[in-house]
Amino acid sequence: MDAAAAAVAAAGPAAAAREADAGALPERMQRRDEARRLAAAQRRQHRQEREVAEETQDFFAAALARERAAVEELLRGDRPEPGPEPEAAAAERLEAAAARLQGFQKLLNDSVAFVAAYDLRQGQEALARLQAALAERRRAAQPKKRFAFTSRRKEAAPAVDAAAAAGRPASPPRAAPGDRDSPGPGDPDAPSGLCGFAHVESRVLEKGPEELRQRDVLLTELRDCTVRLRGNPNTLRLHRARGCTVLCGPVSTSVFLEDCSDCVLAVACQQLRVHTTRDTRVFLHVTSRAIVEDCRGIQFAPFTWSYPGMDRDFESSGLDRSRNHWDDVDDFNWLVRDQASPNWSLLPEEERARPWD
Repeated sequence: MDAAAAAVAAAGPAAAAREADAGALPERMQRRDEARRLAAAQRRQHRQEREVAEETQDFFAAALARERAAVEELLRGDRPEPGPEPEAAAAERLEAAAARLQGFQKLLNDSVAFVAAYDLRQGQEALARLQAALAERRRAAQPKKRFAFTSRRKEAAPAVDAAAAAGRPASPPRAAPGDRDSPGPGDPDAPSGLCGFAHVESRVLEKGPEELRQRDVLLTELRDCTVRLRGNPNTLRLHRARGCTVLCGPVSTSVFLEDCSDCVLAVACQQLRVHTTRDTRVFLHVTSRAIVEDCRGIQFAPFTWSYPGMDRDFESSGLDRSRNHWDDVDDFNWLVRDQASPNWSLLPEEERARPWD
């Protein structure tokens, strides 16, 4: 009897342990099942995100190709009937091409956040080529200037041609020291929609609202100049500037800086692209993310320049004054997301106050 009781007592803890293990087994299986379901959900989410990204990329590529083909067709001016195209029809076609280029630009701006840097760069280069081609077509459509003898030399710098608009130096010879401006509005030699300054040193250069309204502005080969552009251009391109201060009113679409150094730029625009530029300060209002490439020493601060009539120019530009991404910059040469790019920085607040005029 005592032996039986002892056997039961000895078996008690083992039975209790078996019962405890039996109770813990379903709990372990439940945790394992939850972990498996969580891992499956995460894999499904990653797959869906990848598919969405691929669909978005495909949509961007298709839309870009469609807009590009439409602009190229308008610029070619293919006509079913033979003979020269009427001037009114040609002008209407070029204006349609300009409107499609605006849509092309908007597509690029809206796609900055999700499109690969390489594809975005290809789109920007295609846009620049088409803008240059449009400027050339407009120039070719202008009536040729009638030859006449004159006793006084026209005081104007070489015309800014479409090759310069594409980012290459203007081909005409360097202007004399007194020459400072590209052909003005109404000059038959001036490409329609294009104006600016070229090959000028140590001068104060200005243009007003009537000269700038929805025109493409090219500033090239400037040194130690101050440029004030009070008005609403369509685009602005600053090319090979050294030690210059450029103040510009609201630009409806894009601003391009290329091969500049030791400059100060104040501008409001839809998109900013800075290429091969160094030691330059940009006071910026931009409605999309700014882009720098092959740059160093670029500093950004909020846009603070003002002049009488700027509110009217902002309204005509279509820019959203409440939307400013001046400090949101993409560096195409810096792909490390969790570290700041060494090629650009924010200008310290104590250095942002400037006496513009």
